[in-house]
Amino acid sequence: MFYGDLVIVKFPSGDAYMPEKQIPFTKKQIEKILEKYPTPFHIYDERAIRENARVFTKAFSWNKGFKEFFAVKAAPNPYLMKMLHTEGFGADCSSLAELMMAKKTGITGAEIMFSSNDTPAEDFLLAQKMKAMINLDDLSHIEYLEKVAGMPPLICFRYNPGPLKKGN
Repeated sequence: MFYGDLVIVKFPSGDAYMPEKQIPFTKKQIEKILEKYPTPFHIYDERAIRENARVFTKAFSWNKGFKEFFAVKAAPNPYLMKMLHTEGFGADCSSLAELMMAKKTGITGAEIMFSSNDTPAEDFLLAQKMKAMINLDDLSHIEYLEKVAGMPPLICFRYNPGPLKKGN
C-alpha cells in the first residue's frame, strides 16, 4: 500500500510493517568518524528524519488544524528540536528543563505542549509565562494548576478510558 512516499506492507493477518531500513553510511565512513569522535556518540540521519517528518505531516494534511509535537524527553537534543521545528513540529515538554530548551531553540507559545505528571508549581508557572498549551492527565490537577499558576485560556486533557476501552 502506498501513501505518498511511504510504503506500508500488510501481512494476510492484517498486521503492517515498514520495509527494512538501510544504514545511510558505509563502514569506511563510520571508521573515519571514529577517528575524529570518541565513543559513545549518536549519529542522526537528518535527511531521513526530515523525510519522515514530512511524510507524517502529509498523512494528516486532511486535518487543517493538525500539529505534531516532538516529545523532547525522547531525545533532548537542541539540534533535533530545531530541525523538527523547521518541519512544522512543536515541542512536547514534560519538565522545567525541557521548557527552557524549547525557549532556547526558538520554540514558543502554542508551539509548546506542556504534558507533565507530579508537576512542581514553578514548572506550571514557567509554562504559563511562556504561553505554552498545558496538557493535564488527571482531573485532580485542575485545582492545583488554578491555585499555583492560574487557569490558562486553553487547556488540554489526556483521556484514558481504562476498562471502558473496547477494541484496538
